[in-house]
Amino acid sequence: MEEKLFWIGMIVGSHLFLSHYFKDKKKFKSEKFTKIWHSIFFGIIFFAGAVMLAVSLGSRQGEVVTAVLFSKKQIIYGVIAAVLAGLWVFWRSGKKNIDAKTANKLIKSDMEWSETVFSAVILASIVMYLFVQAFKIPSGSMKSTFLVDDHLFVNKFIYGIRIPYTKKKIFNFREIRRGEIIVFQFPSSDPDEFQCGGSQYGKDFIKRVIGLPGDKVQVKKGVVYINDERIDEDYAQYVDGFNRYPVFSDKIADKDYQEYWEKRELGKIFAEYVRDNFGPVKVPMGHYLVLGDNRDRSCDSRYWGPVPEHLIKGRAWFIYWPFSRMGVPK
Repeated sequence: MEEKLFWIGMIVGSHLFLSHYFKDKKKFKSEKFTKIWHSIFFGIIFFAGAVMLAVSLGSRQGEVVTAVLFSKKQIIYGVIAAVLAGLWVFWRSGKKNIDAKTANKLIKSDMEWSETVFSAVILASIVMYLFVQAFKIPSGSMKSTFLVDDHLFVNKFIYGIRIPYTKKKIFNFREIRRGEIIVFQFPSSDPDEFQCGGSQYGKDFIKRVIGLPGDKVQVKKGVVYINDERIDEDYAQYVDGFNRYPVFSDKIADKDYQEYWEKRELGKIFAEYVRDNFGPVKVPMGHYLVLGDNRDRSCDSRYWGPVPEHLIKGRAWFIYWPFSRMGVPK
C-alpha cells in the first residue's frame, strides 16, 4: 500500500511542479490553457481517488497484490474516472469566460490542493514504509490469536528498513525470534502458481515464526519438534482434536523431501498429509519456517516452503479494531 500511495503522491506532485513552471512561463494568461490545466487537475484527483478506492475494496475482499503496483482493473477504473471528471470540468468551465483574476484564483486553489494532497500522501507513504502499517486479518489461520477482520498495526521498523526495490535492509535493530508473529509477502514469483486454493502471488500473509535459519523442524502427529526437541506451544489450536492424518505411505529420500519443500511443491505432492506429519526439513539460511496458530486450518510453510527474510515486512504489534479485542497479541 505504501508504494501505491507514494506513486499517487508523485503524480499529484508532478502537477504541482508543472503548475509552478507554467505560472513562471505566464501560460495561465491564456484562457483556453487555464481551462485545460484546471480540467487536468480534476482528472488527476479523480484518478487517484478511483484507484485508491479500488485498492481499498480489493483489500476488503482479500485481492490486494502488494507485488504489483496497480492492477489493470484499478488503472482502468482510474482512467475512466479521470476522463469523465476532466471532460465534465472542461465542459462546465467552457460555458463561461475566465478573466485574468479568476484564472489566477482558480490555479492558485488547484496548486494549494495539490500541495496538500502531495504532502499528506508522501508523508503517509513514508510512515507506512518505515514505521507502521495497518493490516487486516483475512482468514482464520491464526485463530484464536487473531480473528477474521481483526485490524492491527504492524511494526515495520523493528526488523530493519528495506531499501526500495531491492532485497537489502539497513538499520536491522534485532533479529527475528521464534514465536513472533510476522507479516510477509507470500514467497512466490509466479502469478500462475497455485497454492492454498488459488494464486497467492504478491499477497500479504500473517503467521508465527517457528523455525529459524539452520533449524531442523519436524511435525509428528501434530506436535512440533525443533532440533529433535518438542516445543511447548500454548498459542496453538487444534480444532480436529485427536483426529490426525497418518504418515504418508510412500517414503521418499530426505534430500528429495527437502528439495520439494524448498521449491514449494510439498503440499502438491502430499496434500493434507503434511499437516500432521511433516519433515524433517532444515530451514535454509536467510529463511524462516512459519505456521498458523490454527494448525488444522492453516496453509503455511508445511505446504509451500520457507519464507525468505527479505519478504518479511514486520511484526504484529497491536490490535486496534474491534475495540473489544484491543491489545497486544501474544
